[in-house]
This record gives sequence, C-alpha cells and structure tokens, in this order.
Amino acid sequence: MKQIRILLAAVFTLAFALPAMAEKLSLNAISAYLNGIKTASADFTQVNSDGSIATGKLYLKRPGQARFQYNSDKTLVLATANRVAIFDPKSNQPPEQYPLKKTPLNLILASNIDLSRNKMVTSYSSDGPKTLVTAQDPEHPEYGSIQLVFTAKPVELRQWVITDQAGAKTTTILNNLQKGGDYPTSLFSIDLQIAQER
Repeated sequence: MKQIRILLAAVFTLAFALPAMAEKLSLNAISAYLNGIKTASADFTQVNSDGSIATGKLYLKRPGQARFQYNSDKTLVLATANRVAIFDPKSNQPPEQYPLKKTPLNLILASNIDLSRNKMVTSYSSDGPKTLVTAQDPEHPEYGSIQLVFTAKPVELRQWVITDQAGAKTTTILNNLQKGGDYPTSLFSIDLQIAQER
C-alpha cells in the first residue's frame, strides 16, 4: 500500500506564491480546465505520509496515460492501458500492477471529467486564493479520494493530495506545469519498460 500511495501521490501537489484573494472556481470551470489538458509535463515534489520527500518529473497524456520519473532512486510509475505499474529499482521482482480504475488517479486521466456527477465531489471549498475540490469514484469510495487545489485567473492546477483507504495522505506539488507537448506512446508503455528491464 505504501508504494501505491507513492504512485498516486506522485501526481498532484504544488508549492506556489499566490495572490491574497481570488474567486471560488465553479466545478464546470474546473472540469473544462482538466478536460482541456491533453498533454502536460511538470516537475513535482512529493510529500509522503511518513514525512519523506521525493522529487521527479511528471508527464501526462489524456486519456489514461501518465509517467512519474523519480530522481533519487530511479523509481518509475506508469499508467496506461487501464493499468498502473510501479517499477522499483530496489526490487528484483516484476513491477507491481493495479487496475487504473481502482486508483483516484483514474479521476484525472478519464476521457471526460465531470465533477458535477452525482456524489463524485465530497468537498468543495475556497481557502483564500485557492479552490479545493475533493473527489472520489461515487461507485467505489473505498478506492480512496483525491483533493485538487486550483488557483484562478488563469485557472491552474497547483497540487493534489491522495488519501488511501487507510487514511494515509500523499501530497504532490506541481512546479513549472507546461500544457502541450508531443509525447510518444512508448513513453508510457508498461510492456516496453518491462522488456527493457529484462
């Protein structure tokens, strides 16, 4: 479970300087912003539930694909083809794999994100310049939740916090988020990565 928290956390949290006040973003505006991200990259800082910190590079290609490259120990997390795989260089075992739909990451990588969907959003608030939205799979709340943090003018994703079934939280802070980019499918391929490591 610790490794799945690391993987999921590796997706959304940001250190940022913010203006003093801003308006609360609507769920429709947030959904439109997320649906507008087809490809993106960002540096990330991950704060794990035990207080440890990791950094790396994130690549997204929606729908359904993500790559988290960790700097310190070359851990790699890939999401593609409805799977998530964790490649741990300290292990001689094959990568751990999970169905993407059983992780909160699935809510971000879906082909159509609709935060107004019944029972998807469990918390929606404004904290000064930030809008915070906590979402879960309404059909499977046991898969955990993801809290997204946005700023306005322009709308921008700043961080996310993954809470797993046991209540452990992993925070991912996004820096230098760049939308756009042409990323080959091979960048996200679990099977290709497995073949390269043999």
